[in-house]
Amino acid sequence: MPEGDAVWRTARRLHQALADEVLEGSDVRVPAHATADLSGRRTLEVVPRGKHLLHRVEGDVTVHSHLRMEGSWRVHPVARRHALGRRHTVRMLVWTGRRVAVGDSLGMLELVRTSEEHRVVGHLGPDLLDPAYDAELALDHVRSDPTRTITEACLDQRNVAGMGTIFTAEPLFLLGINPWTPVGELAEDQVRELLALARRLLVVSCRAGRTTITGRGDVNEDDAWVHGRMGLPCKRCGTTIRLAPIGRQPQERVMFSCPHCQGGRAPTDDGRPQSPLGHGRRPTY
Repeated sequence: MPEGDAVWRTARRLHQALADEVLEGSDVRVPAHATADLSGRRTLEVVPRGKHLLHRVEGDVTVHSHLRMEGSWRVHPVARRHALGRRHTVRMLVWTGRRVAVGDSLGMLELVRTSEEHRVVGHLGPDLLDPAYDAELALDHVRSDPTRTITEACLDQRNVAGMGTIFTAEPLFLLGINPWTPVGELAEDQVRELLALARRLLVVSCRAGRTTITGRGDVNEDDAWVHGRMGLPCKRCGTTIRLAPIGRQPQERVMFSCPHCQGGRAPTDDGRPQSPLGHGRRPTY
C-alpha cells in the first residue's frame, strides 16, 4: 500500500496540474456519484491527509480518494482522455482544457462536502508530513496502549497518519528495536526518536521523488535495510532477514526484521527457511 510519501507526491502532481484551473468535465464511475458533474468548477487545491487524497473544488465539494494497494492518479495531456477512459479499472477522470487526471483502481472514491471532510479524515492522528505536525500529540497517541506492539501502534492511522510497513520497519531496524516489543517496554524517548526518524525518512522520500531510505536508491531496488529483503543477508551483520506476521485479523500485517540486530526472532516466526522475494536481487553491504 502506498505510504505517506507516495500520497504526498501524488497530491503534489495533481495540485500542480489542476490548481486554479476550471474543470471542463468529470466522469465518476462509482454508482453513488455516477451523475456528479464538476464541470465549470475551479480546483482550489489537492492536499494529502495521511494516506488520503483530498481534491477540493469550488462549491464546497471535495473528491476524497484512497489508493489502497493498487490505486493511482496520473496526469496526461487531455487529448488522451478518450483512450485512457476505455480502461475498465478507471474510477474517475477529471479534466481541464490542457490535462486529464485519471484515477485508476482506486480503493476508495467519494464526493463529500468540503465543510464535512472531518467525517472521512477526522479520525486520523497527526500527519507526519504536515508542516503543522504535532509530535507530542502523536507520541501520546502511540503510547496510549502499552500492551500493543510498537509496530501495531505505529501502523494505526488513528495514532499517527502516514506510516506504513516500510516507514515502520526501517526506523525500527535503524534504532535496533524489535517490532514485536510492547509499547510499554519502550522508554518515552525511544518512541519519540522512532517517530522523528520515520518523519525524516518520509521527508527524504518526498524530496527524492521516490520511496527511498538512504536517499540514493529506490526501496524496490534493494535500497532498504530490511523491508522486502526476506531471505537476504542483513547489510549490517549478515544474518538472514526474516518475515513474520504481526497483529490480529483483520488488521494483520507482515513485518521484516533482523533477528540479530533487533533482539531476536519474532514470536510468530515458525523458523522455516525463507526465500528472497522476487528474482535477480543481490545483497549489498
